[in-house]
Amino acid sequence: MKEKAIEKRIKEYLKTIEGLFYWKVFSGMYCTAGIPDIVICYKGQFIALEVKAPDGKLTALQNATIKKIREAGGVAEVVRSVEEVREIITKFTK
Repeated sequence: MKEKAIEKRIKEYLKTIEGLFYWKVFSGMYCTAGIPDIVICYKGQFIALEVKAPDGKLTALQNATIKKIREAGGVAEVVRSVEEVREIITKFTK
């Protein structure tokens, strides 16, 4: 499955969660390079998701950005399926 198709399914899933706010990050000259694809605010937690196809690899900049988010107390993960996102979100619903 291609990255865009995975991302679409993830966004459809996120829309079903009450109280969750997310946005899709679009790259361009007004965006900071390396920011994960989807940024979420849920139950007071900052969550950043870098969506990759099953064989996709992170760039050095993406790795560094994920590390910085984690060091700042946020959650940053590489995801390849809706199931992985569900596991992450479920941690905050208990």
